[in-house]
Amino acid sequence: MSDQTLNKKRIVFLATDGFEQVELTKPWDAIKSAGAEVVLVSPKDGKIQGMNHDEKADQFTVDQKVSNVSAEDFDGLVLPGGVANPDTLRTCETSVSFIRDFFKQHKPVAAICHGPWTLIEADVVRGRRVTSWPSLKTDLINAGAEWVDEECVCDEGLVTSRNPDDLPAFCDKAIEEFAEGKHAAQTA
Repeated sequence: MSDQTLNKKRIVFLATDGFEQVELTKPWDAIKSAGAEVVLVSPKDGKIQGMNHDEKADQFTVDQKVSNVSAEDFDGLVLPGGVANPDTLRTCETSVSFIRDFFKQHKPVAAICHGPWTLIEADVVRGRRVTSWPSLKTDLINAGAEWVDEECVCDEGLVTSRNPDDLPAFCDKAIEEFAEGKHAAQTA
């Protein structure tokens, strides 16, 4: 893939304490290498705690609070997993509204592992084909999604994957969707 695939694109990562570190760092590096400007936003200032499964990993400096940015400022959104991260984000109305606005603006969104939990709260999975960590299957089905057990699923600009093993396919498809830009059927 060309190093300039995402030239002049701004891609935002939304996370808070408890994100699965590799689900942030691998897409971050791939998207940045494709030419995009990448920005880390969170409901909190300062640093957020990454995890390697159930062990603390590195801390990452937040670029901006989610309350100070708008989906209009970005071309796409990445939602890393980890158990605590999306569980906390889905209880933060500012974060949920930020996510929903990407769908209202028809912009691509990529969510991996437990990341789709936040999509349920944003009410954007109804009628959509998705995948996730297996424990989210029932939640996603109850929210109206068609859940499948596949490495990477793309439904009109919504990219989802199951776990860190799927990161190569997830990163490639996310970059492709971010490069394509808005999708008319990507909506709330």
